[in-house]
Amino acid sequence: MTTPAYLDPARTTPERVADLVSRMTLPEKVGQMMQMHTYDGVDHLVEEWHVGSILHASPESLTRAHALADASRLGIPLLVGEDCIHGHSFFEGATIFPTQLGMAASFDADLLERVGRATAREVSTTGIHWTFSPVLCIARDLRWGRVSETFGEDPWLIGELASALFRGYQGDGAGDREGILATAKHFAAYSETQGGRDASEADVSQRKLRSWYLPPFERVAREGCRTFMLGYQAIDGTPITINDWLLNDVLRGEWGYDGMLITDWDNVGNLVREQRLFPDYAEASAAAVNAGNDMIMTTPDFFTGAQEAVARGLLDEARIDEAVARILTVKFDLGLFEDQRRPDLARQAEVIACDEHTALNLEVARRSIVVLENDGVLPLNRDEVGRIVVVGPNADDPDVTLGDWAGASGQADWLMHGHPRAQIVTPLDGLRASAGDDIEIAHELGAEILTTEPDPAGGYFDDGQPRAQIVIPREPDDALIDAAVAQAEASDVCIAVVGDRGELVGEAKSTATLELLGGQIAMLDALADTGTPLVVVLMASKPHVLPASVHAMASAIVWAANPGMQGGTALAEVLFGDVEPSGRLPISFARHVGQQPTFYNQIDAQHGVRYADLTQEPAWVLGHGLSYTTVSYSGLTVLSPEVSVDGTVHAEVTVANTGARPALETVQVYVRDVNTSATWADRELKAVRQVELSPGESVRVALELPVSACTIVDARGHRVVEPGEFTLLVGPSSRRSDLLTATFHVVVDATAAASGS
Repeated sequence: MTTPAYLDPARTTPERVADLVSRMTLPEKVGQMMQMHTYDGVDHLVEEWHVGSILHASPESLTRAHALADASRLGIPLLVGEDCIHGHSFFEGATIFPTQLGMAASFDADLLERVGRATAREVSTTGIHWTFSPVLCIARDLRWGRVSETFGEDPWLIGELASALFRGYQGDGAGDREGILATAKHFAAYSETQGGRDASEADVSQRKLRSWYLPPFERVAREGCRTFMLGYQAIDGTPITINDWLLNDVLRGEWGYDGMLITDWDNVGNLVREQRLFPDYAEASAAAVNAGNDMIMTTPDFFTGAQEAVARGLLDEARIDEAVARILTVKFDLGLFEDQRRPDLARQAEVIACDEHTALNLEVARRSIVVLENDGVLPLNRDEVGRIVVVGPNADDPDVTLGDWAGASGQADWLMHGHPRAQIVTPLDGLRASAGDDIEIAHELGAEILTTEPDPAGGYFDDGQPRAQIVIPREPDDALIDAAVAQAEASDVCIAVVGDRGELVGEAKSTATLELLGGQIAMLDALADTGTPLVVVLMASKPHVLPASVHAMASAIVWAANPGMQGGTALAEVLFGDVEPSGRLPISFARHVGQQPTFYNQIDAQHGVRYADLTQEPAWVLGHGLSYTTVSYSGLTVLSPEVSVDGTVHAEVTVANTGARPALETVQVYVRDVNTSATWADRELKAVRQVELSPGESVRVALELPVSACTIVDARGHRVVEPGEFTLLVGPSSRRSDLLTATFHVVVDATAAASGS
């Protein structure tokens, strides 16, 4: 018997794809476009629906699904996806790094690429081919529940870090046995929510999209990120799922993207139900396929809907063939027909949570911690501190230490018990291990955050996802507070670890407030009144509004995000000064919830920076972070005062360590276009240089900035460099008062600017 062409590895991928598509029935083609979860078993998915992909599969379900796919008529292998967001989220014992927002505090793309590679190495041993990461959403409204999944608020930094992470995931390409497919999500402006509510309509113009939300996606599209996931929301009345301008004119047209598109969870069903654009699944399925979607995530009715659409003449089967061809191209390029990359127990034992990855995890956790304020109490001196009390609801909570999308966060029904406790170092664990024999570490809870009750609307949304329970803040408990106060009064230092919990984080869990919930504020107020030096550690998914007592009385304030499995060790090392703090905020902290949205590069208002009753000034801005030394900037000089539009700006600045401890300084480079043809931000981050400085060392730092980065989007929606005067701003944060300035001019005549290009 002649071997079918699609099973012949000597043939080209296009030849194999064409042969296989020609052999498939319409139900098999439609099934190939479906990705389904496995909560209800896998037999019906493979045998009845012929699904091309599964997600959220336990190891046992994965084994069963492969056996069924092998026995199917054409033997098409499954593409297996999972939300491996900051490590292999749902494989017991895998390495869990700080959340994406925490990693962003490093401002270090090379470090993020190493994280992506380590994650891919672990994931690839477990039979997973595809991660739904990185997240390229811009976090501007802090009420949004998914802030922790982002790289923060700045489009340039998001592009830098997302590019690095996906390169780590994909490695050397489809043939890389230790690589996995990356996904750029959620395309696009999903985070631009109304009132901070998850998955609501996004009021974004096309110009605003091109200005801020699309550039990170364009970068990774052009660099080869193999898949894009489409957001839930609509823009200007058109859901992303069927947004022809965004998917075809921009993504596939202008950017030349030929990768695979996948909807988010039941986006096609949403077209029928919540968005109510179509009366039935036939019309919705036709619209989704005609718009260019390839893989339809968790919409069971797509199977009959798409076939009915063909029968009714709403959908040409050739459009289905195009989508199936893109999916099969991925499978052939990955070599899945020859090697399905099934779980490898021997490799798992070698790779998962190996010493190398654990050491990297600790390095990333150290780099994720940001010292926001410090009156000199930090670093803690082991020779002067005899007793420390650690208080707060997050001081010893392993699940909060890991954050969302990790084990017990609830998305994987087979791992609800979470990752092994012995692998997770909480702040209390870390402080006890690092303090030394001569320091007593006491512990009190001090406050509780919340309890929950069922949502009266029911346990599940119409798309099948679980409906979050309603959060009920706990009342302050006098007994808990009194015990914490007594311990603080008997101690040399009090470390209060506060923040949020998983019930307040994630999809459908946006918050109306940014204040600390439950008994936390009352506890902090009481601790501040003791007079004992108070170090407040915010271990939380996102920036919170801290109470007045903390701003007025705390000796130090530290943001630790959700720092991952090694977070407690890293935090203790920073607090004791065993490691120098180097984290910088990738996102601004609001002073009050009414400021939302909060971001540094807003377009200036005509009437100042105040509300009538409160300031609009953030508490801490993007780029802020303290060291245990002092660093000064001076002598900013532009070496190329005139440059052509295709040239490069060269500049230098002196950065000096004027203190007694070493530092890793993040030199931040911003640009202001002085006069623009359309309104534009006052300044934008465009480059970063990280410099190691010994005590007393002064370094002349060379800076380079391509003029092609000095763009605006004009009133017609075109991204252009407008010749004229620009300001280069360099310093330790985005705050205007922290930045040195110098000017340069962009000229059209390349000859006049030859010396600078």
